[in-house]
Amino acid sequence: MNANIKSYADDGSYPGSYYAASANLAPERPSLQGSIDTDVCIVGAGYSGLSTGLHLAEKGYRVAIVEGARVGWGASGRNGGQVVNGLNAGLQTIENRYGPEVGTFVGKILQEGGEIIRQRVERYNIDCDLKPGNIFAAFHARHMRELEAKQALWRKHGMDDHELLDKEGMRKHVGSDAYFGGMIDKTGGHMHPLNLCLGEAAAIEKNGGVIYEMSPVISIDDEAENPVVRTAEGEVRCKALVLCGNAYLGKVVRSLTSRVMPVSTQIIATEPLGEARAGELLPTDVCVEDIRYVLDYFRLSADNRLLFGGGTVYGGTDPSDIEKKLRPNMEKIFPQMKGVKVDHAWSGNFALSFSRVPQMGKLGPNTYFAHGYSGHGVTGSHLYGRILAEAVDGDTSRFDVFSKVRWFPFPGGRMFREQYCMIGSWWYGLRDAFGV
Repeated sequence: MNANIKSYADDGSYPGSYYAASANLAPERPSLQGSIDTDVCIVGAGYSGLSTGLHLAEKGYRVAIVEGARVGWGASGRNGGQVVNGLNAGLQTIENRYGPEVGTFVGKILQEGGEIIRQRVERYNIDCDLKPGNIFAAFHARHMRELEAKQALWRKHGMDDHELLDKEGMRKHVGSDAYFGGMIDKTGGHMHPLNLCLGEAAAIEKNGGVIYEMSPVISIDDEAENPVVRTAEGEVRCKALVLCGNAYLGKVVRSLTSRVMPVSTQIIATEPLGEARAGELLPTDVCVEDIRYVLDYFRLSADNRLLFGGGTVYGGTDPSDIEKKLRPNMEKIFPQMKGVKVDHAWSGNFALSFSRVPQMGKLGPNTYFAHGYSGHGVTGSHLYGRILAEAVDGDTSRFDVFSKVRWFPFPGGRMFREQYCMIGSWWYGLRDAFGV
């Protein structure tokens, strides 16, 4: 094993998550050796890369995906598993910042990412425990006003799948007295994120694509008409290159490094609770996230564990004790879980953009990229993957809208961006705590 691999992902093993422990069987794919030519090379085998690759492979393109570790090793295989429609930046924020035309455009496609996931699961018979329904939870009256405004705005754009819930209505879905109310999105849902990755990877291969694992990229010629991707032991020459490394792309592409910041979030998985006890926590088996700036999110696994996540660490470092960090929040929502055994605790990085809007664009004439989903990447990455594939295939109509959306650098640059964001999170955390 070469030093580049070790520095990136050690031996490439999946982190000790519940998802890795319960993953479907999948082959260990070979690393890139020697020189190959293909139509499209994609860097990164997470949701963005897999979504792009599958759309293109279905169209008959020769697709090669180069992954530094294993399929779904990063955020795509470690996240909360929640299919939440929309982007981190709310639709109203997007309209206010970029104008009504962009707002209308985004409003028409906010549910498309979830639709892509459901279509893929059905078409390729992907075993990933996909279940419907997600709830946005409110702690106080201001939160409920935000949800009422969100429901009205989404209805204006033709989406009428949200139902407001008062305190009693929330209790029908969540066995907790912690919430003032909430809103359920019937087109949302949850699933086993790593198994979704593995299923999509198999679908790409079924359509003739090739995936190389344990092949961290060391250099890229992204300005060339025919881009070249180089690893320690091979290279890919292609007609089009798509960069989907997101939080784990590192410094390989310097022009993208400063655009996003890695931020870690953490999850714990309890021991199996049994059907009766799990049903007391989440009677309708939906997933839940609250709407605070630094939020908690939770759901049940297929074997009736409570998966509870939350917290952020700017810069992407891992807390020394994940269970110690998350258990108090879990027991605040569910006092009946006090002392329950935790079997798994893990962390993972997502890529945060300053505007909380994902970025999409081109570096060279045939090099595309997408990143910066800011914690809402499950659906966003699947949508952006389709749009990237459309652009590579010659239809840039939707790509052009997103590529023209202005991106903002982090104040203070790379040196001070973590401190800036930390101060911001403290401020919004105080607002959440006092309900203002």
